[in-house]
Amino acid sequence: MSKIIISCAVTGSIHTPSMSPYLPVTPEAIAEQAIGAAKAGAAILHLHARDPSDGRPSASVEHYMGFLPTIKAATDAVVNLTTGGSAVMTLEQRLAGPLAAAPEMCSLNMGTMNFALYPMLGKRTEWLHDWEEPFLRDSDDLVFKNTPRDIESVLRLLGQDRGARFEFECYDLGHLQMLHHFVERGMIKAPIFIQFVMGVLGGVSAEPEHLAHLKQTADNLFGDSYMFSVLAAGRQQMAMARLGASMGGHVRVGLEDNLYIARGRLAQSNAEQVEMVREIVEGIGREVATPDEARAMLELKGRDKVGF
Repeated sequence: MSKIIISCAVTGSIHTPSMSPYLPVTPEAIAEQAIGAAKAGAAILHLHARDPSDGRPSASVEHYMGFLPTIKAATDAVVNLTTGGSAVMTLEQRLAGPLAAAPEMCSLNMGTMNFALYPMLGKRTEWLHDWEEPFLRDSDDLVFKNTPRDIESVLRLLGQDRGARFEFECYDLGHLQMLHHFVERGMIKAPIFIQFVMGVLGGVSAEPEHLAHLKQTADNLFGDSYMFSVLAAGRQQMAMARLGASMGGHVRVGLEDNLYIARGRLAQSNAEQVEMVREIVEGIGREVATPDEARAMLELKGRDKVGF
């Protein structure tokens, strides 16, 4: 099998500061944990920004620049910035930081979907910040909007204009069809890097048979012009990573996707999850790719051409 790329999603926009004291929310903590994850074996760092005053998801240029230069100076890992930001942001808000940073990679959600976080309410009754409980509670009426017009805008502004390649986040079968639509329009070129996102309430659940169906569908649509990676939100994180790796795919872990390292035990860092998944994939005979090997596999523009 080819070398395996480990991605690490360092903080995200789903979990709130009250859920774990280890969730990085300040620029210093995000940088420290990202650098630690890279040292542990993550070739790609998938990054969101947060407002350091209260841990609220942010996409401001100021908040991104609070940690991006530090990460670049300390590691050669590929920086992959979200264009999803948070479901409560407008597209313009979500793109502010990525447009200024012009990274090598960006994530791109391939469809509009329900994004239900409210089941997390049952796990906590005390909150560090007053925004957290309403943010989760109101997600029973929350839609993450990424229409074909939105997707086209991201592909043009960050791909065509700034040279980024994409982690295409597919939460369901229909997202693969939308991805194929843009391939047919000539807006997406091989190699295509698909992230199968499993376990989010509103998307496909993290089950082996669903992963098999997603891969078969992608095989039918894209042939040998794509690579896939697997992430499972929550307790199936490592089990689905093992399965995805055994199928020839790449893997993603990180505190964006799961706050735990074992049942009832919080992960104390992103690096802890990277170390665990590295042990898993190497145990089944996969060799972990370096950042430069990942760049070559994904045909990235190079770290010298980013805007930070």
